[in-house]
Amino acid sequence: MAQPAPLLDMPGEVDVYEGYLRHTFTLDGCRCLLVEPRAPRADRAWVWKAEFFEAFPAFELAMLQRGFFLAYITVGNTFGCPSALAHWSPFYEELTGKYGLSSRPILLGMSRGGLYIYNWAARNPSQVGCLYGDAPVCDFKSWPGGRGVGPGSPADWEALRRCYGFASEAEALAYGGNPVDNLAPIAAAGLPIIHVVGDRDEPVPVSENSDVLEARYRALGGLIQVIHKPECGHHPHGLEDPAPVIEFILQHALGLERP
Repeated sequence: MAQPAPLLDMPGEVDVYEGYLRHTFTLDGCRCLLVEPRAPRADRAWVWKAEFFEAFPAFELAMLQRGFFLAYITVGNTFGCPSALAHWSPFYEELTGKYGLSSRPILLGMSRGGLYIYNWAARNPSQVGCLYGDAPVCDFKSWPGGRGVGPGSPADWEALRRCYGFASEAEALAYGGNPVDNLAPIAAAGLPIIHVVGDRDEPVPVSENSDVLEARYRALGGLIQVIHKPECGHHPHGLEDPAPVIEFILQHALGLERP
């Protein structure tokens, strides 16, 4: 069966991803992806995945089926550092300004992707509709730093220090801009948050990441729901049936048109 013509006239290449048309193009020196739903919502809503584009895609495929676009920009393994997020800004402007996507995307942060979505939201709260953290890193002292109960990742810890430009390990450990530290602007903007976590997660311990973030966000008056998988580790990500996450987003995300 022949594929339908793309909905958007974009530069670059068009191929098929899981039955949906996918644009691949370069912007600001970065490889970018945009997957089109077959029947877009009237509000042109979209999911912006921060890392691991093709990993555990049940949620993203369900959202495509519901009319959401799916977007991704490759900024390397850069842990949500400021220079990485500098590439996110022109990508956001391109999709919302030139191609008319919603001004409030759903941010999806899987594992280390949590650093990206929270750092972006803290700097740009008016440009976010909801945050979905899937076993997200919320404090890099926990992972990759390994300064708690988890093993950490020495190679990633060294890479993170280079990406952020920390002059010493002490400077990295004293940094006050982790997601768990920087929730006030997100709460002030009323952004809803949902996490899915495995209670046996060893690399990204829930006690040092989502538990801390949840308690602090509630203390700020923010809306957050955390779905626990009692016997699950860091993998597999997400839920076999992503319906609970989708229902939360459809009910609470800012900028969505409700029926």
